[in-house]
Amino acid sequence: MSASDIIRAYYDAFNAQDMETFLALLTDDVAHDINQGERQNGKDAFAKFMRHMNRCYRETLTDMVIMVNEAGTRGSAEFIVHGEYLATDEGLPEASGQTYKLPAGAFFELRDGKVSRVTNYYNLNDWIAQVKD
Repeated sequence: MSASDIIRAYYDAFNAQDMETFLALLTDDVAHDINQGERQNGKDAFAKFMRHMNRCYRETLTDMVIMVNEAGTRGSAEFIVHGEYLATDEGLPEASGQTYKLPAGAFFELRDGKVSRVTNYYNLNDWIAQVKD
């Protein structure tokens, strides 16, 4: 698979809620830079993060634009997040099924046909404004 194909498969699995395929696209030592948060390392930490996210949020990503370097070792994606806030996440507003829509992006490093780093970005203040009651 090309770098673009790997990133596309990563987001296709995300949208399908196919966590087995999603996690299989990560290296065991994957670095995950959480938006406005810490870096977590390893596939197990990423899986735990995704279990938490899938409990609190239901999201679909659309309008995907993927860009990669010529070497196929780095890439990025820009997209629109369409979501529903299902369960209150610690330190954030109370959840009551609010919906939201916001632009987001991610940067990738790829190694041996898998994602070895993903760094996610979106405007947290925009998201909070959309879900505040």
